[in-house]
Amino acid sequence: MTNSIYPINKGINKSIEFRGLKAQYIWYLGGGILGLMFLYAILFLIGVNSFVCMAIILIGGTVVVVKVYAMSNKYGEYGMMKVMAKRMLPKVLKSSSRKVFIQLKGG
Repeated sequence: MTNSIYPINKGINKSIEFRGLKAQYIWYLGGGILGLMFLYAILFLIGVNSFVCMAIILIGGTVVVVKVYAMSNKYGEYGMMKVMAKRMLPKVLKSSSRKVFIQLKGG
């Protein structure tokens, strides 16, 4: 009978999840928010009215959050990487010679 005083970590090999966002989508949301912060700084330095800046950033922030959550729900942890990899596959392979296929047959 061995009773350990240390808890066992049951989350080994599980991806990170934060408020429903999975894996890389946390980074996408952070990048979007950081981009909006830079946009606000640029608009403010140009001399745009503060209320207009805030309205633009609030609308942009809402769009970023909704889009990132939609991608997270649609593709899941690895789905978007699979879709991007599938797009890189060629649609058609063209060969002007039968030599390749004859060599495959062993002839």
